[in-house]
Amino acid sequence: MSKHLISVLTTVNAPYSKQLDGAGLAHCLSDLDLAKTFSGQVSSFLGEVPVDWQLEFAAAYNISSDDLAKFASTFSKWTGETYKLAA
Repeated sequence: MSKHLISVLTTVNAPYSKQLDGAGLAHCLSDLDLAKTFSGQVSSFLGEVPVDWQLEFAAAYNISSDDLAKFASTFSKWTGETYKLAA
């Protein structure tokens, strides 16, 4: 796993006792209902992780950049937050 991918997981999991691994976070980024369960981690991913690292993470888990952007837009509407990837 690259340094960036490790940094992604460190960033999203830092304040939470229930930790997500890479596959778990990737699953959240593909399933809005699951993302709502881990909304803090998903929001940290979309709001605190640099966009290029988000795209690198998504690619490592076979999530296309278009699918990630669509997810970010849907999640943004649910949270009311603004994310750079949200279209």
